[in-house]
Amino acid sequence: MSSTELPGIRATSAVSSQVGTVRVAEGEQLRSVSLPGLTLTVRSRPPARTGLPPALFVHGLGGSSLNWSSLMAELAEEVDGEAVDLPGFGASPPPEDGNYSVTALARAVIRHLDASGRGPVHLFGNSLGGAVTTRVAAARPDLVRTLTLVSPALPELRVQSSAVPTALLALPGVAALFARLTKGLSAEQRVRGILGLCYGDPSRVTPEGLRDAVEEMERRLLLPYFWDAMTRSSRGIVDAYTLGGQHGLWRQAERVLAPTLLVYGGRDQLVSYRMARRAAAAFRGSRLLSLPEAGHVAMMEYPEVVAAAFRDLVRAAEQGGS
Repeated sequence: MSSTELPGIRATSAVSSQVGTVRVAEGEQLRSVSLPGLTLTVRSRPPARTGLPPALFVHGLGGSSLNWSSLMAELAEEVDGEAVDLPGFGASPPPEDGNYSVTALARAVIRHLDASGRGPVHLFGNSLGGAVTTRVAAARPDLVRTLTLVSPALPELRVQSSAVPTALLALPGVAALFARLTKGLSAEQRVRGILGLCYGDPSRVTPEGLRDAVEEMERRLLLPYFWDAMTRSSRGIVDAYTLGGQHGLWRQAERVLAPTLLVYGGRDQLVSYRMARRAAAAFRGSRLLSLPEAGHVAMMEYPEVVAAAFRDLVRAAEQGGS
């Protein structure tokens, strides 16, 4: 149901430079995109050669574009990749209207794609980003070549107990309570707790990756809107789960026309592994990648495997088959 700002697990994700206080992986660049009422930070990796098809990566709740650095590096020969910081996360400031609903976040992605003229793109989403990109693909099929969803936050009837604290953030006053209860925790303690929740095997994270994640956590905790963004985004997910009819996320999944890759981790504590079968049935002609040892952020734990599955998806789409 959420993803977080977590370290990469490979040397290629090591940080070599900074833009302000925001971490930038080797070979990447950050830029700011200004739209009416909205400013987005976009992380890009120069393509290996000209003419590659564009891709856009969308992170989950509490995360940022940095969550995609390992996968972007893996796919540098296949796509011209960009990853966006959703409003209020990463280096993007909050939206002026304070709207963190799934629909508003999808609208932000659409506005960015329309303004940049990069569509149609290979679109990737993790967790909350999976719900956002599902809505984008359903509403604007002209903008999407393929859709890759890693543990997408789609409505579940039986939410796992480990995901309940994230859902509780949507309730009035809970964020302030969380802030008080965790006030004494160091940034490293917070990061280790997040690793245990989101990784199938936290030991895969390198000491350098842990250090970088702690520094990023320290930065984020100083942001005056940190808890507000978390609260409103959590509320946005809960609200999206309750929508019915044509606006329901499962109904929109059925409307997606783009070839779709679904990635689920067997050790995911936030999005139930049992939802993989329902998702495979909802997204027409989709391909399913099951990773028994992965947690909630398979693109960070197993970027090589996810990249290979994406290549297979594109190859099958070009051949006109599944």
